[in-house]
Amino acid sequence: MTQDKTAIRNAATVIVLRDRLSDPSILMGQRGAKAAFMPNKFVFPGGAVDAEDANVELATALSDLCHDRLSERAEAGLQNALAAAAIRELWEETGLVLGQPGTWPGQPPEDWAEFAQLGYRPTAQALQFVFRAVTPPGRPRRFDARFFLVDASAVQGDLDDFSRASDELSHLQWVPLDRAREFDLPFITEVVLAEIAARVSDPAPPTSVPFLLNQEEESLFLKLKGYPMPLTD
Repeated sequence: MTQDKTAIRNAATVIVLRDRLSDPSILMGQRGAKAAFMPNKFVFPGGAVDAEDANVELATALSDLCHDRLSERAEAGLQNALAAAAIRELWEETGLVLGQPGTWPGQPPEDWAEFAQLGYRPTAQALQFVFRAVTPPGRPRRFDARFFLVDASAVQGDLDDFSRASDELSHLQWVPLDRAREFDLPFITEVVLAEIAARVSDPAPPTSVPFLLNQEEESLFLKLKGYPMPLTD
């Protein structure tokens, strides 16, 4: 079946924050020049939700607060898929493991095979849902992206070892938070960075989540507070 490239796909992005109280930095990489979406831009690890992400069994679930925030203005039951996609994309694009030691309950999906071989299961407890944005109309790809913040202390192993990363992102590096805007960034990344900078000294999850909803008719800047609402509301 041919994928409808005009459809809005659910996506998950991970902002890994290192040394937040002393010398905060974030993990970023550069997309390829031939990429259909945001070529050459420096971005956080992330990508579209795959169908099999909904069936990945997490060793620890999202926090109740994060789970509730993700339910607002969204299709029911999407939370597990979003969390799994975030962990998978971080793994694929950087080689870093957000997980805990353990044996998978069954045969892991192909995309998770090496993750499982290392002896880890994916964990979502440390993920904080901090931002959501829908790509504006007219772009070659459109995503309904949920941005998750995670402290680097939750990542297993050497934070500077990107040897298992795919080639989707180049120039992977820890970027000082106060220098990130010196890079070639997408507009939405700049917006999210402002939110992260405002929250860097507070490890608690946000009381509400900003939601930039770009539609054909207008763009809205909303706040998600965890009250489930229909997509058409």
